[in-house]
Amino acid sequence: MTALDTIREKLAVEEPWVESRGTLWLNPGGANVRDVAWAMQAAGARFITITAYELPGSEGFRLEYHWDLEGRLLGVPFQIAGKTTESIVDITEAADWIEREVHEGFAITFTGRAYEPLLLREGDEPGVNLRQAPTQGPTQGGPTGGTQPQKEVAQ
Repeated sequence: MTALDTIREKLAVEEPWVESRGTLWLNPGGANVRDVAWAMQAAGARFITITAYELPGSEGFRLEYHWDLEGRLLGVPFQIAGKTTESIVDITEAADWIEREVHEGFAITFTGRAYEPLLLREGDEPGVNLRQAPTQGPTQGGPTGGTQPQKEVAQ
């Protein structure tokens, strides 16, 4: 049995790993992010990062957890409907910085941990990367909404 099989077995996942663009992806099924972190740690995988996406409309967020196992990149995606998910920082300390960045950028709260916001830009509130509806449509002059400077014409 390979380490990849062991991970699937610990998580009770029937579906196989699927290779896509250099990453082996696993649908976690009913497993939560902490179950995955424990299974990865038991297999000797090293946590790399989390990639966060805001999904269209009111679909929530997709968080992709990335791991390295013997030089192979592993990915496990989770879709969350709200703005809360469990922290894995007590399982792998390497998750600390990226959980804080995801919190700041998308206002997602990782439960079970304490942290101070990174404050990428002073005065920002968590959620700086969230889609914002424009408060005013573009005026004349192009997509930025500003007017184009007029050139003086010699008479």
